[in-house]
Order: sequence, then C-alpha cells, then structure tokens
Amino acid sequence: MNELKLYHNPRCSKSRGALGLLEARGLAFTLVRYLETPPSAEELKDILAKLGIPPRALLRTGEDEYRELGLADPALGDAQLIQAMVEHPRLIERPILIAGDKAVIGRPPEKILDILD
Repeated sequence: MNELKLYHNPRCSKSRGALGLLEARGLAFTLVRYLETPPSAEELKDILAKLGIPPRALLRTGEDEYRELGLADPALGDAQLIQAMVEHPRLIERPILIAGDKAVIGRPPEKILDILD
C-alpha cells in the first residue's frame, strides 16, 4: 500500500470521521494538522495535481477570509488563490487523504475509502 497522509483539522467533524475510518482499519498514516503546519505553495500544487482539480475548487467559500480577501473574483489567478491558502490555511477544504499519486477530499468522510484499495 502507498504511504498515506491525512490533512486534518481536529475541530472538523468530517476530518474526525476520516481519521476514525483510517484508525478503525489499523492503517499507518502521517497526520498533518495543516492549520498548525500549513502546506507550502509547492505542496498545495502537488495536492491539487493529485486531486485533479483547480485551486478554486479547493477553497472553502464559507470562511470569513474568503469574503475578506475577495477570493470570489474570477480575475484572480491560480497562483494568487494558492498563496491565499498558504497564508490562510482555514481556506483549504478538508480532510484530504493522499495515497501515493492519488488524493481525495473526504466529504463525506467515506470518500477516502475510494483510494485505499
């Protein structure tokens, strides 16, 4: 099995659900509390490539920072959106499970099971 990495926010019920699924299966994984240790721009680009989505699709549009930073502006480019997530990691959708060259957003948490086989 590929090395697993879970980008986790312990205050998020979906993230806790994904964590519980991994633990219940006895899987070894690296836990990244991304609010304490935000991913770099390069790490985010890698995550986005594995997810197969553009940066805008990884943004949490309900966060205050999203409105305050004007991130709904379609003129903003990918680099600007990625930098906003680096500087304000609460904007990153969660949880994210990385398994080798694949990744999935665990919404609902059971979606992480899709890449575990």
